[in-house]
Amino acid sequence: MSGTAVGVDSAVAERPEPAVAEPRAEDPAVVRAGKRMPTLPGRPAGPAEPGAPWVGDPYAHALRTGRGPLFLRRLSHPDRPDRPDDFGGFGGFDEEHMLPLDMERWCAPPDAADMSVLHRCTGPVLDVGCGPGRMVAALAARGVPALGVDLSRDAVKRTRRSGGAAVRRSAFDRLPGEGRWGTVLLMDGNIGIGGDPAALLRRMRELVAPGGRLLAEAAPQDVDQRLTVHVEDTHGHHGRPFPWARLGTTALLNAADSAGWILTGRWTAEGRPFAELRRRRAHHPDAQPPITERSHHS
Repeated sequence: MSGTAVGVDSAVAERPEPAVAEPRAEDPAVVRAGKRMPTLPGRPAGPAEPGAPWVGDPYAHALRTGRGPLFLRRLSHPDRPDRPDDFGGFGGFDEEHMLPLDMERWCAPPDAADMSVLHRCTGPVLDVGCGPGRMVAALAARGVPALGVDLSRDAVKRTRRSGGAAVRRSAFDRLPGEGRWGTVLLMDGNIGIGGDPAALLRRMRELVAPGGRLLAEAAPQDVDQRLTVHVEDTHGHHGRPFPWARLGTTALLNAADSAGWILTGRWTAEGRPFAELRRRRAHHPDAQPPITERSHHS
């Protein structure tokens, strides 16, 4: 690991991960609890245990190889019946209720859309759900202090191999530098972490410094979904079910407003919509910075 976050003790950022009981010594893909669930034809996977983090052997394999194909399979829609959207599916899910995951892009260097986000980052930066760590590594290469957070052991390992710093924890665990981060990132659909965007956005306010920013990516569809999903590969191998959410820009901004964030910018790059949100400064609680909109093209 080549970098640590400003204001964060390097010993904290690099401390050993807590011991995890592994069902198979050769399989590092299990995260904190649970074994891979077998695929049973014609039978949906059972519900996640309360508080259990999502686990996926196929995801770990994709992280190690840097490629898919990999999918999110929609198992249920707990808050209301599914309704087809205007994009020919259920909020981007196809007729088989499968949403492709862009592993190749996540494991590659930042693209033009990612760069539009990186240019807005003010250090230190916390990347929540960092995955393979492309954003953290790019920031470290620029000399910007950054730290990735992810539940996946393989994601943390890959981030560190790429030159970034990362810790294996939940976004809701105690994290280094709480309340002192200049920028927090929620990329690649990570507004869905935990299945409760409002709770996640409130948690992000606890992490960012007063006046700091949150850069969040929305779904390209106009959706507002609370889901139960699991990660699945083309062979039907899958991990445990976990709660997730998918928010388009409108839903994301509504959730952000309810959580006390101020919108200061929104733009689209490579077909991916983003929003810049600011935490109000304590000495100007009612300040309303101007909203700007941009469009980046390849």
